[in-house]
Amino acid sequence: MEIKKEMIHRQLAGDNILVPGGNAVLDLNGLFVMTETGAFIWSVLPEAENEEDVVNKMLEEYDVDKETAQQDVKEFLDRLRTYGIID
Repeated sequence: MEIKKEMIHRQLAGDNILVPGGNAVLDLNGLFVMTETGAFIWSVLPEAENEEDVVNKMLEEYDVDKETAQQDVKEFLDRLRTYGIID
């Protein structure tokens, strides 16, 4: 999946943070705090072709049922879409 805005992933005091970089600083105001699951999803986005690829990676990494993985992935990706970070 294509990440449209420059975002920098950092761990700070045990939290996973996305920080806007480059021109994204002008569009996005603030930091994005992610859960462990959100950080995992973020890490697999560049190599994923689509949402189903991300779900399959979740199923490989976590002991979770497919419905829960689909719901978590959809919720996270919808949030990224809301801010124009991905298509």
